Amino acid sequence: MMSDKASNSFNIDLEAKLKGLNMSKDEHLSKKFLRSDSDPTFMTRPKTIDEKNDQLQEMTQSYKSLLKNVGEDVNRQGLRRTPERAAKALLHFTKGYEETIQDVVGQGIFDEDHDEMVIVKDIEMFSMCEHHLLPFIGKVSIGYIPNRRVIGLSKIARIVEVFSRRLQVQERLTKQIAVALTEAVEPAGVGVVIEASHMCMVMRGVQKLNSRTLTSTMLGVFREDPKTREEFLTLIKS
Repeated sequence: MMSDKASNSFNIDLEAKLKGLNMSKDEHLSKKFLRSDSDPTFMTRPKTIDEKNDQLQEMTQSYKSLLKNVGEDVNRQGLRRTPERAAKALLHFTKGYEETIQDVVGQGIFDEDHDEMVIVKDIEMFSMCEHHLLPFIGKVSIGYIPNRRVIGLSKIARIVEVFSRRLQVQERLTKQIAVALTEAVEPAGVGVVIEASHMCMVMRGVQKLNSRTLTSTMLGVFREDPKTREEFLTLIKS
């Protein structure tokens, strides 16, 4: 359970942040996740059907060019539809660019007088490394301490999906998930840990098949209180 002192400190920090942005809390909640924060992975304007068709055709032509440049015959039977299939696959892998946390969370936030830790662990995650356009695959564990509001458990997994379905680095992905949950329910604190295997290390370069990368982000009481952080890390390992 979080102390009143830690809770007040966390809420004061949020209010100070909003004051610095010259924004009320209501304005903040209505505009969250639509800004870039100097981050290239922000939500883009949803495309029309015609724009999506044009996008698919352009990407298909690009894949044809790539195949030709590696010495392949794009007209042979096995590759005739590969450029279009690859284009559609990449659009699926990056569909998070057209989604917002507001879209996926919806009405999934509820008033609840609960102030003990909530953990959803081992959420499967698939993302694309922005450096080599190769996948990294792993699991995400998320904990938070509610501050009179809770979020539907499935919505936590959907938050992971929004940010993982973009070109990413694991460090940024970890922080984005933590900040998104913080801004969605304003909890006393949030902890996020990701463990993943990166194909850019497995298939190329150093080719270390068994390497795993661990990243964490701790906010609020998870950062300030060592006992809370230790409890979270112990529970996600159990």
